Amino acid sequence: MADSLKYSRGSFTVLDQLLLPHETKYLPVLGVNDAWTVIRTMQVRGAPLIAITAVLGLAVELETRRAEFVQSKEALIKFLKESIAYLRTSRPTAVNLFNAMDELDELVASAEGAADLNAEGVLNQVVEASEQLYAEDIEINRAIGYNGAKRILELVKRDKIRVLTICNTGSLATAGFGTALGVVRALHELGKLEHVYACETRPYNQGARLTAYEIVQDRLPGTLITDNMASALMAVKGVDVVVIGADRVAGNGDTANKIGSYQLAIAAKYHRIPFFTALPTTTIDVTMASGIEIHVEERPAHELTSIFGQKIAPDGIAVWNPAFDVTPCALITGVITELGVIEPEHTEQENASTNSDHIIPVAAYLKRKTQENPTKFKNLIVRLGKAVQPIATPIGYARMDAAHIKHYVAQQGLLTQRLQLTAEDIANIETSVDVKEVGDGNLNFVYIVTGRNNAQFVLKQALPYVRCIGEAWPMTLERASFEHQALLKQYQLTNGAYVPEVFHFDFAKAIIAMEFIEQPHLILRKALTEKQRFSTVAHDLGVFAAKTLFGTSALALTGGEFRRAVSEWSRNIALCALTEKVIFTDPYTTSALNHWTSPQLDETVQALQADIPTKRAAAYFKQRFLTATQALVHGDLHTGSVMAKEGSTYVIDPEFAFYGPMGFDLGQVVGNLFFSYFAHTATATNEEAVAYADWVLSTIVTFYQVFERQFGQLWSEQVTRTGGSGELYVAGVYPADGFDEIQREFFQDVWRDTLGFAATEVIRRIVGVAHVADLESIADPEVRVVAEKRALTFAQAVLISAHRNAHVSDITALVAQAKATVAAVL
Repeated sequence: MADSLKYSRGSFTVLDQLLLPHETKYLPVLGVNDAWTVIRTMQVRGAPLIAITAVLGLAVELETRRAEFVQSKEALIKFLKESIAYLRTSRPTAVNLFNAMDELDELVASAEGAADLNAEGVLNQVVEASEQLYAEDIEINRAIGYNGAKRILELVKRDKIRVLTICNTGSLATAGFGTALGVVRALHELGKLEHVYACETRPYNQGARLTAYEIVQDRLPGTLITDNMASALMAVKGVDVVVIGADRVAGNGDTANKIGSYQLAIAAKYHRIPFFTALPTTTIDVTMASGIEIHVEERPAHELTSIFGQKIAPDGIAVWNPAFDVTPCALITGVITELGVIEPEHTEQENASTNSDHIIPVAAYLKRKTQENPTKFKNLIVRLGKAVQPIATPIGYARMDAAHIKHYVAQQGLLTQRLQLTAEDIANIETSVDVKEVGDGNLNFVYIVTGRNNAQFVLKQALPYVRCIGEAWPMTLERASFEHQALLKQYQLTNGAYVPEVFHFDFAKAIIAMEFIEQPHLILRKALTEKQRFSTVAHDLGVFAAKTLFGTSALALTGGEFRRAVSEWSRNIALCALTEKVIFTDPYTTSALNHWTSPQLDETVQALQADIPTKRAAAYFKQRFLTATQALVHGDLHTGSVMAKEGSTYVIDPEFAFYGPMGFDLGQVVGNLFFSYFAHTATATNEEAVAYADWVLSTIVTFYQVFERQFGQLWSEQVTRTGGSGELYVAGVYPADGFDEIQREFFQDVWRDTLGFAATEVIRRIVGVAHVADLESIADPEVRVVAEKRALTFAQAVLISAHRNAHVSDITALVAQAKATVAAVL
């Protein structure tokens, strides 16, 4: 095994890795300046070794100048502080260096304040601490190697393992044994290594020069490949696992490593190959919530355009030469450390949704491990005390305010065209474009962007957390992609009649740009609270629901199309988990997120949460939500997701879209319209107000009747049309006289779901985390509580009867039940 360094107290040399494999030469490191230089010039590289080189460079200078430094504690402290600060500047990405410097900084600060500690005592403490870090590194690396080998053997289940790696992560990158290459060595020592493949690692060729050197020195079964052969290697020869090192790992598991690592992770994902990072816990930076905070060092152009001083590219060519890339946690199987292998947790947390972004909770794992021996891990415990909430954000994501949006728009040709901007306008984007925030939702930011001639569009950006709660509740940014795809599908199925046109999507920044829905369109919930009437809104919503639900169901799609769609939309895990939590779980139990009009509703809510038939019914409809993959539902089709005016209706915000029960969308519409009804009946002081409440009920009836009629027509046309493609009821199989009965049974099931989901929507909006303006806008709590009690009484009765299949027969009977509730609950 090659030695990356040689150290004894007062003497320190490092292997000049730029000369390998042709020449083996050790360079003397006489102090801090030499240590900084060999790190900066990459004569020494690898995150663990960089840290060790820095601390030993300081230690050796302290020893060689001991006679000078012991004369004055003040002068020694000044030297230590300046040296530690200087060493930090040698390489910006490797966090091990910064963690080591932090430990020395703390030691120096403590020593400075210790009156009974003289200069020699301070010097000895720093030297001994540096040597301790060196000694621990070798022990740590062996633990990393064997932890990784054990987990890989458990996961891969082959007798011998084929490993692919990149860069150099062996004894040349550490004080000894290695991290990723340490895993390879451990497999070899266990007799479980079939082959190791090393990528050459352009532009510095650490794989070809260094890893290949170590493979040959250790007589490991190994092969060198170029970086662009990796995908072919996976497909043709086969790879069982990819193991890389790391220069910094963020709190969510995002990993910065040698450039080329990210593309290996993508290829591994496609080929279904486990992808691990291997590193000491000193490489983990729990103060970073995600990898977008990692500063990636960019190296000089000549490193790419020349090899060993020989030019290989023409003069004048522009060069981009980042030393590292950041692999998202979603592509990483696990993080191998000396304390164990950290993998994504798929459990639901109190204030977080299911881990659809595969966040790797490094801080939470390490906190559990350090509890086993707090004394041993005291330095790590200090670092973990600074941990922030991990979130998943794509590389390239940035939260956009109005100023950022203007410059973003200027760089997007299609968006500048939409705004009718001239070249001069683009050059003066700060004054030629107006950006106004208009969103008041729970999840996202929404802006209206205005250009020349009042040309406008809407720009929406998702946040990596729930906006109304904050970073304590992480939320996947992938929801923007689902919303984008849902808008496109719904636009297609309705021929653009009820859905805004989308003309720009940026996955990395979670941005959607879409048609601006002009005034006097209003959010339907606002219009309802203002007692505005739109004679067309019920019809439009019924047609929208019919076309989007039918068009994405197995009644319209082939079996293959349907199964592919179910598979794709089942990935919207986080938003579905949020629904499962806030609609079907929290309202029926104790949750910190619940709130209601208190104390007036306290007894009512306690009774609801104690009622077993209600809970059983909620669980039944939760089961339907989880298992009834009937069609692509909007997923959040409340009156706040509808914009309307007389003669025109638009449905927006389908980020919760998933394949689920059709009745969920229908129930959301019905339930939210009932909020308006119960609010207006509670506040009605004249005949006009009563008449408006009755109009709301007629809207509910019309909506559902139009849906049923339109859906039935689409279905009948599909079955009778020559070449109808629906897999569920194939054209020609069913006789005409039996088809009416099939439709009747189908609509009975949809109606039952509609009732159950309408009821759960009403309950959760009064008891749970997110309330509605229909009720919240009633200023007098005594009046508001009348509306809420009526709504809860109605919803609870509807929910239980729907579960027992003893529900009302149709929409008109449901409306009659609502009226009866108003009369009974005063």
